[in-house]
Amino acid sequence: MATKTVWIILLCLFVVSQADQDFDVRHHLSTVTRYSVSKDVTQNLIEGSNVPSECTPIHLNLVARHGTRSPTKKRLRELENLAGRLKELVRDAEARNLPTDKIPGWLGQWISPWQGKVKGGELIRQGEDELYHLGIRVRERFPSLFEEDYHPDVYTIRATQIPRASASAVAFGMGLFSEKGNLGPGRNRAFSVTSENRASDTKLRFFECCQNYKSYRKAKEPAVDKLKEPVLKKITASVAKRYDLKFTKQDISSLWFLCKQEASLLNVTNQSCELFTPSEVALLEWTDDLEVFILKGYGNSLNYKMGVPLLEDVLHSMEEAIKAKEENLPPGSYEKARLRFAHAETIVPFSCLLGLFLDGSEFAKIQKEQPLELPPQPPKTRDFRGSTMAPFGGNNMLVLYSCPAASSPKYFVQVLHNEHPIAVPGCDGKDLCPLEDFKAKVVTPHLKHAFDNLCNANLDDTKQIPSLLSWLFGSSHKTEL
Repeated sequence: MATKTVWIILLCLFVVSQADQDFDVRHHLSTVTRYSVSKDVTQNLIEGSNVPSECTPIHLNLVARHGTRSPTKKRLRELENLAGRLKELVRDAEARNLPTDKIPGWLGQWISPWQGKVKGGELIRQGEDELYHLGIRVRERFPSLFEEDYHPDVYTIRATQIPRASASAVAFGMGLFSEKGNLGPGRNRAFSVTSENRASDTKLRFFECCQNYKSYRKAKEPAVDKLKEPVLKKITASVAKRYDLKFTKQDISSLWFLCKQEASLLNVTNQSCELFTPSEVALLEWTDDLEVFILKGYGNSLNYKMGVPLLEDVLHSMEEAIKAKEENLPPGSYEKARLRFAHAETIVPFSCLLGLFLDGSEFAKIQKEQPLELPPQPPKTRDFRGSTMAPFGGNNMLVLYSCPAASSPKYFVQVLHNEHPIAVPGCDGKDLCPLEDFKAKVVTPHLKHAFDNLCNANLDDTKQIPSLLSWLFGSSHKTEL
């Protein structure tokens, strides 16, 4: 019996060790995840519906996040400060005669890769590449939509006024229209990217135009920090003990940020990321996802209801395409694709409006504007993950199909997330459903409030913005740390 117990223990240790070896931190970076890492993750993806061969795509809506970017100006300063702090920790360890093999070799010599950089947040080369090749793949997937000569009214490209979004639109367009012009060896062509003033862009930067959301976010950020604090405290203690270094919670927070930047932007995983065990990475990723959930996602109906102008714009473009089809307008006289480039704060609420990453009961809740349970803490599994919902370059495509006149229904909508079919609760868990069902079950339930009434009227906070106190202290949300 004792021998059997020993073998079971050894087997368990082997399984855990193998899991740690197979662990890739680049899959656990929340919304800092690279598109190439996240694109083919199978979470919530389904085998695509069989679109009848006689049905053809007549219009494409794309809502995409910008590609991989550099750290913002504020974060650049944080990394500069971290370099000094790490040297201070090493000096303290040396003063305590800590064995040198206890201290990670890179720690005392680390210099920020962005040292001396004054400005940040711009699209980097990897981000350009992500959007460029996305453009090529979209054209190859829907050749009939992109066979016409370019015209800005046929292929509408919109971006926010933030440079990384407009640069992403340009990179995408260069891929989409490559070999379609006469410019340079790549036979590129010029194309138009339009933007609306950021102060009034209710379709792509609604989060900046919605005063009640800005008030909600400012009020709830301390509560989010309080939710994350026990995890940071626990991990700080573990990492400090493991290396016998006097790390603070701020140190661990900055080192986790550095890990995400190194792994995602530089493909470096053997420095700051190695300070953390896989289970600690999973918890840190969860805290990031928790923040996305509460401040951008399903944690509050205001987060996504303010995105209704974008949803209405998508539906309107479909209706215009149907009108052009039924009036038999000549090619080149109507829009065939509306392509938008924005931010995580755009793509997350838009995904929520579509009900992505929800089951049927949760979808019914959001249509009643009820908040959902917080994503469960690891090791429990969860569907809401920033790495799959809104990685760099993350996108949703809605493809409108037209079927022969004798068919019923005549028009279908297919939803693709990061280029793959995804289950849509409003479409009975499928990626494809009749347009009328999509309108009735997905769009219409969200149209109860006008944007101005929702965002700029004086709201009763107790009714319209659910308190996070129940999440902080309610028994149904307590988690063991």
